[in-house]
Amino acid sequence: MADDHRKYLDPEIVSRLKGMEMRARMVVEGFIAGLHKSPYHGFSVEFAEHRQYMPGDNIRDIDWKVFAKSDRFYIKQYEEETNLKGYLLLDCSASMAYRSGDRISKLDYAGMLSGALSFMMLRQRDAVGLVTFDQKIRRYVPPRSKSGHLHVLLSEIAAQKPSETTDVASTLHEMAERIKRRGLVIIMSDLLDDADMIISGLKHFRYNKHEVIVFHILDPRERDFAFPREAIFKDMETGEELTTLPYQIKKDYAHQVKAFSDQVASACRQSNIDYYPIDTAMPFDKALYAFLSKRERLY
Repeated sequence: MADDHRKYLDPEIVSRLKGMEMRARMVVEGFIAGLHKSPYHGFSVEFAEHRQYMPGDNIRDIDWKVFAKSDRFYIKQYEEETNLKGYLLLDCSASMAYRSGDRISKLDYAGMLSGALSFMMLRQRDAVGLVTFDQKIRRYVPPRSKSGHLHVLLSEIAAQKPSETTDVASTLHEMAERIKRRGLVIIMSDLLDDADMIISGLKHFRYNKHEVIVFHILDPRERDFAFPREAIFKDMETGEELTTLPYQIKKDYAHQVKAFSDQVASACRQSNIDYYPIDTAMPFDKALYAFLSKRERLY
């Protein structure tokens, strides 16, 4: 059964399911079912009833039955208690529509990942909000922790269509000012913008004491440039076209992509921001584990 559920970590399989709620549910259940057979063996997912004991908690709330089984202190979680405020920032600019061959688009991948994270966080009784953006903020759905909030988030994610140019940095700065209470900001974008400006926006979140995860989502061809001998490339945001022989520029292109990613990754490390390069062929478990690992470190 676990192996059967694990197939739902494959983005191509998940994209064939009907409805964002079904997709989110199956991704999360596939991830949980596969934890004990994955490289993440031993990682604990506590969804509804407990959270780890922290200094200052009332010892009367410790669940001693859980302690007897795990040799760890856990606090009984109450319905009204919210662990964390999470903010999902979803890039919906025109470049996110790109897909090579039969693969899903970057926006489809980011949308399904956003849905799975929403599903997972609400099951953990975290409050989750959503920001969709292109050259400006399209919609801001404030964080809520009630289970009915999931439908609001998933409906908004499913309704997104890629359009307009990208202005990642402006969105980051605006949201860094708008979010008052310290929270976890999760950014899903191809980051096709000026690296220095993006880094400035990410640092703005850290200056305001927020925790940040960046999922840098690209199509595999955007990384390896493995195109036919002659191709026409069209900028999805400006419409500009370029005819070229890919093999002639492949080396320089790969160098530029790596230099850009390395610059952002290095700046993130210096600011204690979690940066993950993701491509649309990757199973979802890498990103989900990154989130759970970050969440565990916060408590």
